[in-house]
Amino acid sequence: MEIQTMKKLEKEALKKSGPDFTKLGLALFFMIGVLTFSFLSNGGIPNNMFLAIAALIGAYMAMNIGANDVANNVGPAVGSKALTLTTAIIIAAVFEAAGALIAGGEVVNTIKKGIIDISAFGGNSDPFIWAMMAALLAAALWLNFATMVRAPVSTTHSIVGGVMGAGIAAAGFSIVSWSTMAKIASSWVISPVLGGVIAALFLYSIKKSIIFKEDKIKAAKRWVPVFVAIMSWAFITYLTLKGLKKIWPQIVEILNSIPLVSIEMTDKPTFTTALVLGFIISVAVYLIVKARLQMNSTMLENNREAVNSLFTIPLIFAAALLSFAHGANDVANAIGPLAAINDAVLNGGISSEASIPIWVMGVGALGIALGLALYGPKLIKTVGSEITELDQMRAFSVAMAASITVIIASQLGLPVSSTHIAIGGVFGVGFLREWLHITDPRPTIKDDKLTIKDEKKNLNAYNAERLTLENKEHKNQNNYERIVELYKFIEVEEKLIKATKKHIKQTKKVEYVKRDAIKKIITAWVVTVPAAAVLAGLLFFMIKGIMA
Repeated sequence: MEIQTMKKLEKEALKKSGPDFTKLGLALFFMIGVLTFSFLSNGGIPNNMFLAIAALIGAYMAMNIGANDVANNVGPAVGSKALTLTTAIIIAAVFEAAGALIAGGEVVNTIKKGIIDISAFGGNSDPFIWAMMAALLAAALWLNFATMVRAPVSTTHSIVGGVMGAGIAAAGFSIVSWSTMAKIASSWVISPVLGGVIAALFLYSIKKSIIFKEDKIKAAKRWVPVFVAIMSWAFITYLTLKGLKKIWPQIVEILNSIPLVSIEMTDKPTFTTALVLGFIISVAVYLIVKARLQMNSTMLENNREAVNSLFTIPLIFAAALLSFAHGANDVANAIGPLAAINDAVLNGGISSEASIPIWVMGVGALGIALGLALYGPKLIKTVGSEITELDQMRAFSVAMAASITVIIASQLGLPVSSTHIAIGGVFGVGFLREWLHITDPRPTIKDDKLTIKDEKKNLNAYNAERLTLENKEHKNQNNYERIVELYKFIEVEEKLIKATKKHIKQTKKVEYVKRDAIKKIITAWVVTVPAAAVLAGLLFFMIKGIMA
């Protein structure tokens, strides 16, 4: 009997672990493939093995970015049921890879955000290569751990911490630009607060202009086109500034070929150009959405669910555009140090900027897509449903915050993290729900207490009458029927009092945002830079010890 039970448990364990082994196998196959390709394609170059190992680590880092960071782009859409998990993964994987390959920079800063002074290496490429390898591996390991515990953290901060820690280990504390680090630390507060406030404001605007109205469909026909147009304006501006820098000259040529259109040729889009381009497209979007609503409004019921459904398609576009912009920008977190190592190995020197070979860009693009597909669902579920309950309107507000906050911050020169903005947006809509509940004009705690007082009077009266009848020596048929009736009344009153007490308790302490999730995520944010830094420093000394 015990042997059969053990066999059943073993079979069940193998069944559950099967998918995990498959995922691990695919991840290892990709990393070994990158290692082999790098080694064979750069054969006869000194330090070729360093470059191959760095490519392996870069692939590992890219997969961790996909597993952790991309959830912020599609998590709200999945949590609101606008997209299924599978569809979201496909859309995000395609647009992340497209953003990295099409619009990823041809040249990246090898030292992310200029946090260390490369002159401290004295032109010696070996310790520089070791430092970049340590930084890349430390950031990847930290992201892997954060994904395991379902904590969405900033991949940018991870690589910043890695570069800082490796730089300190290689050349001392003087190598770090502490003013830059102070700006990055300030983003821990600026990003989530800005994201939360903007998301909450948009959600409140939607509620005030549509949901709180008696005729919701009439209000939706008027205001939904406006909100979707604002989203289009924000996203096109955001995408133009953050995702189209590499291919901007070609876009200008195409636009200038259109009659009556004349745009000044620049290396990258200016804020004014992005704003005007976004406005033109938003006007077209407004007219299209308004026309479609006029045609289909008769099919909509006058309720919240019908209004929610109107934000589904905009949310799908938002997930795709956010993924494209993220792929174009954050691929540098995986391939920046790899490009630096590649440049140092090929040229035997250290450069603050390095051209990115197409194979390096491919490692970043494919790694992000694969990491998302294999390990992204955990964080997508965390962002979409484990912080606060999201519907389409709330998810729409989070997406709006993600684009508008980045635009505002970039123009004001404020350091922000896209991860912190998105999670801050989720917090913002959750806390707004709590605030609206507290200020709800429906029955208050005081009204509930008065209800309990009245029901207790009724209960006491019913009990008194019941006892009188039950103690009566000679009871007739009417007495017995009345006693049964009184028992029913007493049961109803007791249930009503119990329910009202429960409502008072719920009203006193309503938490639409899960506090445990807040504590875990904020702790992970604060710890990210120092944790990656310490890990990178230890890895640098380990690599140096091996090579010495």
